[in-house]
Amino acid sequence: MSGDHGPRFIVPACFSALRRNPSLQIILVGEPAQLSLLLKHTPAELSARLCVQPASEVVLMEDSPARMLRGKQDSSMRVALQLVHDGQAVACVSAGNTGALMALARHVLKVIPGIDRPALMTSLPAAKGPVYLLDLGANVDATADQLVQFALMGSLALELDGVARPRVALLNIGIESIKGSQQVRLAASCLEQASTLNYTGYIEADAVFRNEADVVVCDGFAGNVLLKATEGAARLLSNQLREEAGRTLWRKGLALLNQGLWRELSRRWSPDRYNGAALLGVNGLVIKSHGGAGERAFLSALELAARMAREDVPTRLAQRLDMQDGLCKIPAEG
Repeated sequence: MSGDHGPRFIVPACFSALRRNPSLQIILVGEPAQLSLLLKHTPAELSARLCVQPASEVVLMEDSPARMLRGKQDSSMRVALQLVHDGQAVACVSAGNTGALMALARHVLKVIPGIDRPALMTSLPAAKGPVYLLDLGANVDATADQLVQFALMGSLALELDGVARPRVALLNIGIESIKGSQQVRLAASCLEQASTLNYTGYIEADAVFRNEADVVVCDGFAGNVLLKATEGAARLLSNQLREEAGRTLWRKGLALLNQGLWRELSRRWSPDRYNGAALLGVNGLVIKSHGGAGERAFLSALELAARMAREDVPTRLAQRLDMQDGLCKIPAEG
């Protein structure tokens, strides 16, 4: 019910997800009267795999996480997370308030032992395949210990996806050892000693897209800025290519001859294709969709949830984390 558009794009995305995934079942959590208007024309072959769970309240984008922990007990976000906790659903997908989603997920699902704070991870397009970035905004500030934990979770998640010895790097303003904030430098000193991780050092933002690392670790502020800047640049480039291609008849003709190329580039770099970030570190599967996601983008988030559920990523990640001997701890100041 939340996000920039509410259920207007989410319901059609659910129809598409059900068609593409025959084993999928979806519970729409929200206000039944609003949802019924969008469900009037549900295809008969999909109706058995789609149901509504009533929820009378909505988490707004301006609601503070602390307020959501105390109030709105019947919000669609809290009810959806409770369904995961109770085993009635295997994943929660939300386009709502990121801070509230993380706070409620920690409260309802609890955090995996050994992890201080969960982190959002998603993939970005790069020259030779996707690169994974965390955190994306769940933790605007992150301590050195938390950055180390993000690195471990990101590395293990990629190993579960079949990547052997993922290269892990810390996002920084330079690659020299003296660069960066105190927390980043402390995290680097710890990661350099972590034999269980394939830590490669600092990485600058432009090198992310050259695949110089498989997992890029940062606090949520830097990660969200990098993600939004990437999305904006992709849309700017796409729009300018269309404008330039239509300026003259000659360019229009060339564009028609190369429309297959443009279509493939547009598909490959579309932010909609990469929508959906997994909240790693909680006891359950939670996927955060972009608040402004349209139908195609929300479909990507649903399909990410379905794939991670089939692979039982949260359970396997918790098991792998439990097997770790532990990374170095940053001594407290004083």
